[in-house]
Amino acid sequence: MNTTLAMQNPPSDVAESAGSETSGPATPAAAAPAHEDGTPSQAAGVAALANRLSKTARSMLAPMLGILGFLALWAVCAPLVKTSLGTLPGPVAVAEQGVALYDDYVATNEAKAQFYADQDARNATVPEAQRRYFDYAGAPTFLDQIITSLETVALGFIFATVVAVPLGLICGLSKTVNAAINPLVQIFKPVSPLAWLPIVTMVISATMSGPDPMLPKSFVISAIVVTLCSLWPTLINTAVGTASIDKDLLNVGKVLRLGWFAKLRRLVLPSALPYIFTGMRLSLGVGWMVLIAAEMLAQNPGLGKFVWDEFQNGSSQSLARIIFAVIVIGIIGFLLDRLMAFLQALASRNHAI
Repeated sequence: MNTTLAMQNPPSDVAESAGSETSGPATPAAAAPAHEDGTPSQAAGVAALANRLSKTARSMLAPMLGILGFLALWAVCAPLVKTSLGTLPGPVAVAEQGVALYDDYVATNEAKAQFYADQDARNATVPEAQRRYFDYAGAPTFLDQIITSLETVALGFIFATVVAVPLGLICGLSKTVNAAINPLVQIFKPVSPLAWLPIVTMVISATMSGPDPMLPKSFVISAIVVTLCSLWPTLINTAVGTASIDKDLLNVGKVLRLGWFAKLRRLVLPSALPYIFTGMRLSLGVGWMVLIAAEMLAQNPGLGKFVWDEFQNGSSQSLARIIFAVIVIGIIGFLLDRLMAFLQALASRNHAI
């Protein structure tokens, strides 16, 4: 697809190394020492394990030093920063609020379990026709809000993938469709989620007008905003990957008289798969960033709403809780990217041409 967006090559998180084979009989001098029963010596196995552990430790040394240096700088500079709620909390204060949020989660679960136990005990004393069942109406905990955010971004990401991948394949295979779609992509790709949110809110509010919708309106609004903002990287990368397939490979499909679907499944998809997964990784990252802003304004009970509520609360603990939420958001985004990298490596091995 003709676009000014700089394309990224497929990430090189999973490095592939090719081993060389030597021919000819092994000499006794090159053979590893072995026990009388023919098994490799324990000393060689321990040395190999120690070598692997040493390489792992060296590869982790620089990231750990970077994290420790950041924490030290944060601890030193935090007392110097004054805010309307006091000084900026340091790492220890933020960690304490993280523990407090977990304690709130445990206490809420205990209260929830007690509520349902009391309800069951009360219903056991009355006839079945007079029994009443109610849902626990307590406020969601921090962990509940994390789960809500993950569910929301998953739904929006699935919608974006379902739309972007087929459309990108068609654009890559047809120059006419590509020329027709490209201006729309260039127009809508830079639009902010804050601009989409009022439009989506009005449309969803008019559409989901029933008294008891299957999904909360705020959940659907946030998911659709994520879809509208995150589908473009997948669409662009899929189109570029499809258009860059070797023409000789397509000619082979013509010689074999493969049908359109067979050519797509056996030739196009395996070749374009690295580009597709690169786009999906970018889309998931964009969707996770967009989600927080969408939840703040749509009031979807996720991490975005947690940050907004703490900002509005303005207590002495709010700033530390907001910083803790920011760190959790970043860690989750990193883990989602690692998950997509793993799936990309797995799919690339299983769909090799």
